[in-house]
Amino acid sequence: MAKIEIIRSLFDEIEKKFRGDAQKIFDLMESLENNPHKGKVVGYVTGMLIKELKYSGFRFYFIIDGGKLKFFSKEELENILIKFVRMSDKKSQQKTIEEIKNILRKVGEEGF
Repeated sequence: MAKIEIIRSLFDEIEKKFRGDAQKIFDLMESLENNPHKGKVVGYVTGMLIKELKYSGFRFYFIIDGGKLKFFSKEELENILIKFVRMSDKKSQQKTIEEIKNILRKVGEEGF
């Protein structure tokens, strides 16, 4: 099983915006523990895949080590970290993806 991490600012934003539905979103995110291939790839920077999950018109972006995801078996994926970093609606989707790419290029995964 993969390890799921949600950065604190995103966790707080989801709870504030969705209130009652927040747990459904967290469950959707945690479903990646058993199926880390889930989600649509929206970018690739310095070996890190940027992927998104959709829920009710919103997109939740996460980063994952692309090399590990591609070459490891399901049993070996327990050492992989999936980090949720941002959320957007359809209107600000491209801006959010570019922001994630810039952070990864300049600072790396630690920028989140």
